[in-house]
Amino acid sequence: MAVTDLKLRILYLMDIMLERTDDAHALSAAQLIRILEQEYSMTADRRTIYAELETLEAYGLDMQKKKGKNAGYYVGEREFELPELKLLVDAVQSSKFITENKSRELIRKLEKLGGRGNADILSRQVFILNRPKTENETIYYNVDDIHTAIYENREITFQYAEWTVEKKLRLKKDGAMYVVSPWALTWNAENYYLVAYDAAAGKIKHYRVDKMLHMSVLTTERQGKHAFEHFDLAAFAKKTFGMYGGADVEVTFRCVRHLAGVILDRFGQGVWMVPVDDEHFRARAVVAVSPQFFGWVTGLGTGIQIEGPASVREEYQAYLRQILEAYEEKKEQGR
Repeated sequence: MAVTDLKLRILYLMDIMLERTDDAHALSAAQLIRILEQEYSMTADRRTIYAELETLEAYGLDMQKKKGKNAGYYVGEREFELPELKLLVDAVQSSKFITENKSRELIRKLEKLGGRGNADILSRQVFILNRPKTENETIYYNVDDIHTAIYENREITFQYAEWTVEKKLRLKKDGAMYVVSPWALTWNAENYYLVAYDAAAGKIKHYRVDKMLHMSVLTTERQGKHAFEHFDLAAFAKKTFGMYGGADVEVTFRCVRHLAGVILDRFGQGVWMVPVDDEHFRARAVVAVSPQFFGWVTGLGTGIQIEGPASVREEYQAYLRQILEAYEEKKEQGR
């Protein structure tokens, strides 16, 4: 056997052990010899197998020997444990910005990390059909370009789009090219967003990555370092409801007590909260005042009220009146 084949054999043996064995699926030396011969056209004897398994153990694989009826060798502790792989599979399945085809491809790769036995367990938990998924695979290239730009301290350019009722992406601003300085990527409400500095506007903005088209990395250096010196990405996401823009305002709420968990989930453990009486508490948080914020408040019904500032309370009342008037108008038309 050539020297190259000898080197390849131990690599194939490592693949076999990682992909096909675990504490419930051990392989004997005889079985390993047969697999190498039938699938890789390589010869080996028991002494060679034992020696190469010892080499793999010295390399860092957790080689374990099983005695008894189904004696053999298997890989014990792995880089990823089964519960960790389940979490990753769940994340891929639930991610709207990952296409159905890419989801299946990623899950197949994750399954291999747990061995063949665990792969069967993971595959039985895969439910991708009928889940909301994007059909735009350019997001993977966009993410790669954004990471490259951040690493190389470069600006990026792209066209930005919006969805139409025909379910097609239409370019905004007549297809004008946006030029921004990328600083962070964040995942919010199952969508991927770029957080960047817009030098022309002189402020931080955010963009849905799956709506960014024809992106390229520029040679010009990023701007906006001063804006991100004390930037808190988590706080930014919490106050920017649905990732839609609006003026940042500190808003005070009066809430029924059973909404305490809702407020904590929305604003985090650092939110200001004090009891008012046996049934209510008061909370205060900085939010991006926008229709999306008002929609969130409306969804909680009479259990929450905006106490202040007066300008936000009045703006919310106008928002509700506008909705009610639209329904009243429909009612009049139906007569």
